[in-house]
Amino acid sequence: MREDKTNAMRILDAHGVAYACRFYDDNLALSGVEVARTLGQDPDRVFKTLVTVGKSGEHYVFVIPVVFELDLKKAASAVGEKSVAMVKSKELLPLTGYVHGGCSPIGMKKRFVTVIDETATLFDSIMCSGGRIGCQLELSVDDLRRAADARIADVTV
Repeated sequence: MREDKTNAMRILDAHGVAYACRFYDDNLALSGVEVARTLGQDPDRVFKTLVTVGKSGEHYVFVIPVVFELDLKKAASAVGEKSVAMVKSKELLPLTGYVHGGCSPIGMKKRFVTVIDETATLFDSIMCSGGRIGCQLELSVDDLRRAADARIADVTV
């Protein structure tokens, strides 16, 4: 398992944020729920990072539990857009610096408005991508919110 630092880890280190890395076999094509099970975690506290584009052309990041789906109407409302749509997988790397399945809400090429689903507040800590496939970070919701400059809102179905 590769354990070299990702951009997300370097940013957390620079800010003195406590986090734990959880690694899994990155050769497996796993869904978020399968990643949670592989790591022995409650899927409700393992979050995925979704990148969207608003009607205005601005991009937005949503961090939601792997067991839920993004409610596009709630998401648009949370960021003051008329509508939002998911970006295509091929647009993810040039836009964020991360690949599909390894997209962290921390350390993207550019800062985007970021929203964490309110269910995150039910847990002392949650997990999100560490910035590459096969790596998850566990950290407090407050630390993730600060590191990603995110707000909390109800954005899931």
